[in-house]
Amino acid sequence: MAAKWIEFLTGSLEQKKQYRQYKARINALPEPYGAVAKATERYLMYSGFPTEGDVMMTMLGDFADLWDRAAADGTPVRDIVGDDPVEFAETFAAAYDATQWIDKERARLKRAIADAEEGEQK
Repeated sequence: MAAKWIEFLTGSLEQKKQYRQYKARINALPEPYGAVAKATERYLMYSGFPTEGDVMMTMLGDFADLWDRAAADGTPVRDIVGDDPVEFAETFAAAYDATQWIDKERARLKRAIADAEEGEQK
């Protein structure tokens, strides 16, 4: 019972554990894979990580798998990210059909404009 209450307040304890494991995997990558993975992760964090924890953890697991495999195979990082790392990151994130935090902000902006417009008409 107490665990459910704690998870209600703080979020899934299992997902927190998975996230720590993910971070350990990324931090253990050899260079240059670690640097590129961290830079790409940072971009993903700012540009639109999924808001659903289970989707985010699936995405992060797949992301770590990608870099683990690339490092093990010795695949050049440019072969992974291509000529446009932004396009790579956005395409990678788009593969996970989920609401992103920016979607909430877009809806909030639209509501604020509609509410302001409604106030003008009164």
